[in-house]
Amino acid sequence: MLDKKITEQTGEHAVLVGLITSKEDKFRIDEYLDELEFLVNTAGGKTHKRFIQQLEAPNSRTFVGSGKINEISSYINENNIDTVVFDDELTPSQLRNIEKELNCKVLDRTNLILDIFAARARTAHAKVQVELAQYEYLLPRLTGLWTHLSKQKGGIGMKGPGEREIETDRRIVRDRITKLKRQLQQIDKQKATQRKNRGKLVRVALVGYTNVGKSTLMNLLSKTDVFAENKLFATLDTTVRKVVVENLPFLISDTVGFIRKLPHGLIESFKSTLDEIRESDIIMHVVDVSHPDFEEQIKVVDETLAEIDSNEKDYILLFNKVDAYPSKNEGYEMLVENGEEEITPLDELKKTWMAAENFPVIFVSAKNRFNLEELKKVLYKKVRKIHTQRYPYDDFLY
Repeated sequence: MLDKKITEQTGEHAVLVGLITSKEDKFRIDEYLDELEFLVNTAGGKTHKRFIQQLEAPNSRTFVGSGKINEISSYINENNIDTVVFDDELTPSQLRNIEKELNCKVLDRTNLILDIFAARARTAHAKVQVELAQYEYLLPRLTGLWTHLSKQKGGIGMKGPGEREIETDRRIVRDRITKLKRQLQQIDKQKATQRKNRGKLVRVALVGYTNVGKSTLMNLLSKTDVFAENKLFATLDTTVRKVVVENLPFLISDTVGFIRKLPHGLIESFKSTLDEIRESDIIMHVVDVSHPDFEEQIKVVDETLAEIDSNEKDYILLFNKVDAYPSKNEGYEMLVENGEEEITPLDELKKTWMAAENFPVIFVSAKNRFNLEELKKVLYKKVRKIHTQRYPYDDFLY
């Protein structure tokens, strides 16, 4: 597996770079860079400064233009910065040019996400998936690794080692990609067999933006201990548990979180993981209602679901973290009635969503176990409907 991790250097110091183009909303750039900073923190780094450039389109050579590159260069030299992180995927030529100008480690958003996935992959399955995505990201960028060799003059008797090294590396990487794809095909078959062997139980898939509390909800519903923490991509491996509400058993799966600009290579590599979503009967979309940009996160998840042909399933929209809602949204009041916290604006928000959509909308706090009974009632009703349609003479439902 590739071993280029920002996490290997404890306390690595970084600056962030964002670009506002004609297609971007300049009012969202701070939220985007907040997320990028969270990614850097998750990877073990520390952010010191943000640089924002406004252009009609990314500069083909240095992404943000020469003036901004000079400004970044001056800052990193004066402040001993180790790493510069861009909030977009850089082309191989942009990456080489920027590294030459800044003379330090340069990461783009895709590389950073892949690094976090590599650090958090626990099972052999997840490690193979991440390694495949890493190699596919690396392949078009190999030339830059051998620049010092490829500059040698060619001609008869003068063919330097640079080209041979590049082609050797490319062949090694391509062979490794082929081998990893074969391994994943075998794993996909095994996973498909496991799903078929789960019997006739209705399946519910937890989906959502990363760090919205899916694993915590999974623990509460299944009464098990799935790994969960306040970091991005805490869960990479799909976990499936049996849940019983009243007399009705069903399966619930916790899947990898989505994120804005999720690398396409990861979506392809995590095919078998996403198959848990594709083959589910019900999708429970978990949203962090305390996040100031939760509507944009809903859009990102819905677009990803459409990309994997899973946007027409039975659907529950679950707003989590209502306990944190007032602290991040000034102007709202919290009332304390009968010893329980009730956030008055959420009722208005719920009515707005329910008026626009025809699926259940529920507000809960997994942390405080608030409104979990309503969630269980909705789950029971939906699961029972599917089960009775599929198995009308099942004894345990009567």
